[in-house]
Amino acid sequence: MMPLWDWGYAVSIVPELLRALLVTIEITLLGSVLALLLGLVIAVVRRARTPVVDQVVWALVEFIRSTPLLVQVFFLFFVLPQFGIVLSAFVVGVVGLGVHYAAYTSEVYRAGIDAVPVGQWEAATALSLPRSRTWTGVILPQAIPRVLPALGNYVISMFKEVPLLLGIGVVEVVNKAKEISSETFRPTEPYTIAGLLFLLLSYPASILVRRLERRRAPA
Repeated sequence: MMPLWDWGYAVSIVPELLRALLVTIEITLLGSVLALLLGLVIAVVRRARTPVVDQVVWALVEFIRSTPLLVQVFFLFFVLPQFGIVLSAFVVGVVGLGVHYAAYTSEVYRAGIDAVPVGQWEAATALSLPRSRTWTGVILPQAIPRVLPALGNYVISMFKEVPLLLGIGVVEVVNKAKEISSETFRPTEPYTIAGLLFLLLSYPASILVRRLERRRAPA
């Protein structure tokens, strides 16, 4: 029988898994930028309270929140080409994760915006500040710091959901572990190392988010 754990084999596959981990990190960072920016745009658009636009955006957000991320990714990768839109697996991963999490971050932003005292809006109006200046100079600087911990939690969640992209062939760290396991018939080492890599990155990040939450908590 083969030993349950082979240190020599484990060390030999680490470089491959680390290269795949970089892909995981790249998708997480790019998807996070898209989610944070698009979520903010959605929140601001809905705060404008234009009835038709608000209803359309609300319907899209609810649709995205109510359907599985994997289904959305499969749609982008397998269905869009039938309409002439062909995206690489990497781009689909970034867009799929970014749009999916934008639906959640938009609600977080809305909560932060709603938490800004009404007096701040009134003061901006009294000073005749342009709407753009009201948002960038008064409202968002107060709203965004309030919701940073929640946004951080969503970024961590996105990082842990990148392995879903193995379904469309993205060679992230779990998919690479799967490939190595299939080639060598030794699943223990690659999957264990992949899990440890996620732990080594996501756990310190969650600690930072918790510290930020405590710092933001009222005294």
